[in-house]
Amino acid sequence: MSYRIHWWADIHRNPGANLRLGCTLCGIAGATNAGGFLAVGQYTSHMSGILSSVADNLILGQIQSAMVSMALVMSFLFGSVTTAWMVNWSLRRQMRSAFARPLLIEAGLLLVFGIFGTAINHFSGLFVPLTVVLLCFIMGLQNAVITKVSHAEIRTTHVTGLLTDLGIELGKVLYFNRSAFPQKVVANRRKLRIHTLLVSSFFGGALLGAYGFKSSGYIATIPLALVLMVLTWGPVVDDLRHGRFASGPH
Repeated sequence: MSYRIHWWADIHRNPGANLRLGCTLCGIAGATNAGGFLAVGQYTSHMSGILSSVADNLILGQIQSAMVSMALVMSFLFGSVTTAWMVNWSLRRQMRSAFARPLLIEAGLLLVFGIFGTAINHFSGLFVPLTVVLLCFIMGLQNAVITKVSHAEIRTTHVTGLLTDLGIELGKVLYFNRSAFPQKVVANRRKLRIHTLLVSSFFGGALLGAYGFKSSGYIATIPLALVLMVLTWGPVVDDLRHGRFASGPH
């Protein structure tokens, strides 16, 4: 497994590569989520809140708002489904770009978001709802990639879970063991490090995304797309060079 960034999305994995990719994607997710809020007034990775709003709006009789929120949940879900389909399809054909391909789709969608930001401003009634759906799809797409890569050890958009796991390990660190009987409470230092890095990466990305959108507008998403393209470059080019896109089992 290469340490070079353009091979971080290769199918040949190790824990270090998973963490490097996870932190990078956490940063991109944070930037997209925070910048997206400034763009369209909606956080797009917070499915717990969005699904709760479906229930609230149904009880309040606001059917249209409930349907809009449900569309966002389904978009996130469809993003995860798309990643699962693409990864399994590619792995059956022994492609090194199995994990890279969904990230390449994400890069393309972020480019669309950045390049056509002016149209969103001019036709907000049409494009803002579509943009929110698009961003939810991106969040689901990306979260499913790192979940499959790390066998569900790492998530990039589910900060609630990351903070929960971080709190559990911090609780162990702060626990005072009066004796080692029957079993000493010991923190998993590896998990503590991983979750600290992931949460920090998401927050750092959110700061950069909010600042970038505030200062540059929609074009701030273009650097995020370029980073994703760099992450996927090695495996995608290797598959093209060896003709794997046209070979392999179904």
